[in-house]
Amino acid sequence: MGGKLALLGVLYLVQGLPHGLQAGLLPLLLRSHGISLTRVGLTRALHAPWLLKVVWRAWLALSTGVLGLLCSLLAALPPVSGPASNGMPAGAAVLLLLLNAGAAMQDVALDGLAVRLLAPAELGPGNTVQVVAYKLGAALAGGGLLAIAPDLTWGPLFLGLTAAYVLAAAVAWWAPALQLPPLQAQESHCLPSRGFRALLAVPGTPWTAGFVLLYKLGEQGAISMFPLFLLDQGVSAAEVGLWNGMVAVGFSIAGSSLGGVLLARHRQPLPLLKPLLRLRIGALAFQMALLFCFPSSSLGSLLKGAALVSLGPQHFLSGTVTTLTFALMMHCSQQAHSTIQSTHYSFLATLELLGKLLLTTGAGALADGLGLGLCFTLFLVLSLVALLYLDLAPSNLG
Repeated sequence: MGGKLALLGVLYLVQGLPHGLQAGLLPLLLRSHGISLTRVGLTRALHAPWLLKVVWRAWLALSTGVLGLLCSLLAALPPVSGPASNGMPAGAAVLLLLLNAGAAMQDVALDGLAVRLLAPAELGPGNTVQVVAYKLGAALAGGGLLAIAPDLTWGPLFLGLTAAYVLAAAVAWWAPALQLPPLQAQESHCLPSRGFRALLAVPGTPWTAGFVLLYKLGEQGAISMFPLFLLDQGVSAAEVGLWNGMVAVGFSIAGSSLGGVLLARHRQPLPLLKPLLRLRIGALAFQMALLFCFPSSSLGSLLKGAALVSLGPQHFLSGTVTTLTFALMMHCSQQAHSTIQSTHYSFLATLELLGKLLLTTGAGALADGLGLGLCFTLFLVLSLVALLYLDLAPSNLG
């Protein structure tokens, strides 16, 4: 099992780089250039290729190498400064879109590999490695680099990512664990010939699909907007990068690790999710309270410290909930016929991403139009809906 987990860890780490880059670091860089919240939020739409990954199969090493090539091209296309600018050149936006396409292709191959490699008893450790390694990659590209090198600029950032992808492509090429027998031929044709009915017929799939769409809506809206709110309140980009990219993600990794420990002891993720979702609502309510208190100048330092520290519990709970949810998804997929297991898991993972993108893409526009107070009220309500939805879970998943 050690060899499997080491391979998955390396590949999921580099897979997390594009997400961290576009969810954490790029919004800070673009906002620092004076770009509106609406335009910053709309850059999340560049994650759209991930929504198509359920119909793709790609060579893992090739897709990873393509990511390195795209990053090398992005190094030459920095954003334009100024409030009247569009944020980044059209060419850079196209390359970021292609970067997500390549990452989605890589994810399909890697998810299929994980479903085939991991035995039922290995789901806990396997999903912990998957989520933790992904978050480490996201942490490095999502603000950690900015905290380590506050003067980091666009060109060196993408050149560094190029080197990381080239190394990962070499690992994917030579990894012995990838020399598995090919999937049966009918798997690649299952989805077109039988449609989504074959996926939805797997026991527990309709409810699981609904849950993965719902469970991140409120959380992701808050996670995407709160760091930008702190930036607007005068907190430096380096401080926000440190707390949101390193400290908070460290908490997230700790939470993901705790999720793996809980799974190893209890095996069933559903009974563990309800208390965690309740705690997550409490953390979100605390951030919402800080939002309304922040204009107070007499409490400026205290509020700033509380706001930065609040990122820790929020990401800790997010990590724990994510690990349990991915284990739930994999458990559901392993109940499918072996010929559609990887397709089924990619289907659920696509819906999980869609749930994240539904609000994060438009959160900036909502904040510009309605104000952050109403936005966070919506995030809180959506988190409550996810909690109530747990009561509808079918017995075969419990």
